[in-house]
Amino acid sequence: MTTPSQAIEVEVVEIDGAAPPAKFDKAAAASAPRQSWQMNWQGRVRKLDSRWWPLWVLLGVVAVTLLLTVGLVLGIVFVVFRILRGLVRAIVR
Repeated sequence: MTTPSQAIEVEVVEIDGAAPPAKFDKAAAASAPRQSWQMNWQGRVRKLDSRWWPLWVLLGVVAVTLLLTVGLVLGIVFVVFRILRGLVRAIVR
């Protein structure tokens, strides 16, 4: 005769000084209110993730460069317009 196998049920309390990941309960997640994700996103929108600061710096530099370029071009167009207007007034008088 063979001996029946025995099942041992254990609970892992700690692995290498860290608690194990929590079990995901699908039934509890399905019954959770739909607004929970909205509250989570509100917190994320108000606070920028610090890992993305190089991207924000790069985008800021690009935006400032574009604004300065557009301002410089508008300034040049304005000066040329004033010069041409002065020439036309001098010729007409």
